[in-house]
Order: sequence, then C-alpha cells, then structure tokens
Amino acid sequence: MEHSSTTLTMQSRTFRCVLIVSLTGFLSGFDSIVISGINLSVRQLWHTSDWFHGTFIVSIALWGAVAGALIGGYPTERWGRKPTLLLTGALFMLASLGTALSVSPYMFSVFRFIGGLAAGIGAISAPTYIAEISDAKDRGKLGILFQFSLVGGILLAYISNYMLAGIAGSGDWRFMAGATGVIALFYTLLALGIPESPRWLMRAETTLEQTAKLQNAGLFSGKYSKILVITLLMVFFNQFSGISFVLLYGPQILKQAGLGVSQSLLGGVSIGMVNLLATGVGMYFIDRVGRRQLMFAGSIGYILSLSMMALGFYAGWSAWFVLSFMLVFICSHAIGQGAVIWVFIAEIFPTRVRAFGQAWGSGMLNVFAGLITLLGTVLINQYSTWIIFAGFASLMVLQLMFVALLMPETKGISLEAIEDQFS
Repeated sequence: MEHSSTTLTMQSRTFRCVLIVSLTGFLSGFDSIVISGINLSVRQLWHTSDWFHGTFIVSIALWGAVAGALIGGYPTERWGRKPTLLLTGALFMLASLGTALSVSPYMFSVFRFIGGLAAGIGAISAPTYIAEISDAKDRGKLGILFQFSLVGGILLAYISNYMLAGIAGSGDWRFMAGATGVIALFYTLLALGIPESPRWLMRAETTLEQTAKLQNAGLFSGKYSKILVITLLMVFFNQFSGISFVLLYGPQILKQAGLGVSQSLLGGVSIGMVNLLATGVGMYFIDRVGRRQLMFAGSIGYILSLSMMALGFYAGWSAWFVLSFMLVFICSHAIGQGAVIWVFIAEIFPTRVRAFGQAWGSGMLNVFAGLITLLGTVLINQYSTWIIFAGFASLMVLQLMFVALLMPETKGISLEAIEDQFS
C-alpha cells in the first residue's frame, strides 16, 4: 500500500513538472501565431513591401527559431535542462516587451527574432526534459502535452487577437504583441520550482564539456545516419503539408475566399479550437494505437482536405466550403504530424546525442517553416490559391509513402531499447 502511494506521488510530481515545462510550447504557439492579427496593421503602419514584409515581419521569428535550434543544444547539454528552460522564459519576456514598444519595422523584426530564438531553444530543452523524466508506457501522452500546449497557445493567440482588435484603434497590435510577456512571466516563476532531469544529472557527473564536444561531433559521424534521414523527412513533410502557411495566413486566405474581416478572424479562432480538440484526440490514441497509425490517418486526411481546398478555390465555391476543409486539414495535422513529431524525434535519438538530435530536427523544421512563411505573401499575391494547395496535397502522397516504408514504431519501448534497435 505504501509502495502504491509512493508511485502515485512520483507520477503526480512527474505530471506536474511536464505540465509546467509544456508551457514553453504554449509560449511558442502563442508568440508565433499572434503575428496573424498584427500582420496587416504593421504593414499599413510602415508600408512594407511584399518581400520585406514576408522576410522581416512575418517569417523573422521562424528564422530566429532556426538560430535557437542551432545553438540550443549547447546550453541544454552544458548548463542543464532546467537553466535552459528558464532562459527560454526570460527571452520570451524580452521579445514581447520589445515588440510591443517597437517604433520601426527594424526594431520590430529584432525583437520578433529574439522571440523565435526563445521558441527554438525551448523546442529542444522541453521535449528532451519531458522524454527523460517520463516512463515508457506514458511517454507518448506526456510528450504530446508539449504539442497540446503549443496548439493551446495558438488558440489563445487567435482569441486574444479577436478580443483585442479595436481596443486601441491603430495601436491595438501593441497589446496583442505584449500579451506574450505576461504568460512568459507566469511560466518562468513556475519553472523555478521544477527539478533537473535525472538523466542529465547522471551524465553531469562526467566531464560535461568534453562529453558535449564528443556528442556534437558524433551526431554526424555516420553512426546515426538513418535517424538523421528519418528526422529530416519527418520535419520536411510536417512543413510542406502547408500547416504554417494555413496558420499564419489563415485569416488572409479566408478573406480571399470571400469572408469579411471579422468573419476571417473568427475563422482563425475556429482553426485554433479544432487544432486543440484534435490534439487531445491524438493524445488519447498515441500510446494506444502508436505513432505510425496516427501518421497514416493524418496523411490520408491531409490528401483529402488539401485536395478539396484546391478544388474549392479552383471552382470558386463558397468560403464556408473552404473553411470546412481547412478545419479537416487542421484536424488531420493535429492527429497525425502535430501529435507525433515532438514525441517521435525526442525518442529516436540516444541519450548521449538527444539534445543535439533535437536541435537538428527542430532547426530543419524551422528552416522549412521559415521558407514557407517567407514565400507566403509572395505566393498568395502571385499564384492562384488552388495551385498552392494542390502542390501541398501532392507532397502529402509522398508522406504517406514515407510512413509506410521508412517510419519505425516506438510505442511502449524504453528509450534504451529504441537506442539498441537503431544501433
């Protein structure tokens, strides 16, 4: 009886730590999507061109996330998981304050970049921490809490944008930008109370700096080639599904389909709600049916929904038809790629290179996301929307083949057993 009570206490403590650390995902989601409400306001304020706007206003945070992913493995390994998570919160607070007080597009871009830097570092330290403190049987649903929090942040960003629209006239975007800092302060205070990852503490007893250098060199030594290729394909398909394009330009796409400004913002809220609910479905099934089955379901949903959106724009059907299949697309992503990606990447890399492997996956994901977002404004203005969605649908056929032929299953397997399987 005493043993059972101790186990429950440990599980409760683990869940509490995972819940707090997952708020880094919430911050990343909120900070990345809040730009969808700021986007048009700052363009009208500073009269930016298509290329400047796409590069320095909308996608700059994603390039910051690339930089964060490139450097994030070092503090995660050398300083520890917890100090790096605290650094993430501090950077989010700085970025939010600076963005809200910006007086030029250049100042705005610098602080948006810092926000992306925080997201990139957090996307390494948080999933790594969660994977290392979780039991094998619960690792999937605990790991997906990061993604669940991320889509929760996306939903709240859409709601926040809708509620703050018009509160200060042409300056309401400053309130939208500043909201991230309030959440970041709350997260940082909570994160002060979590313990360090026990796996990192065990390894920290060795000479940490020397170990980190060996790990960094070893990741690309050839030993982990298969894992690196699988990770690269996973993140490529994640972004070339068009998910960042839809999330960041959703209201603008719906306006093109025929909805008014207010209806488009509400459409964004519906996207966020479906994203959150479907992620909950993915959380329920990820440790029951496995990672590959969710990816199969998501791939089929991608192909169907993207094809129907392309057809809707091509035939000039109603905006509500487009919105309906946009929600199917979001649902497919949340159940498939959205539910699986951060859990899967944190699982397949061995402990000694996990942070650097997470950095590789996160970095490449953000490179692809940055490219999609950078080109988003140009694509919308120069190509028929149906062509864009038809292209995404074609690529998802290739993702279906990737899942069938290359993706391994990791459900219910310990991290050490997964490492033996790949070695």
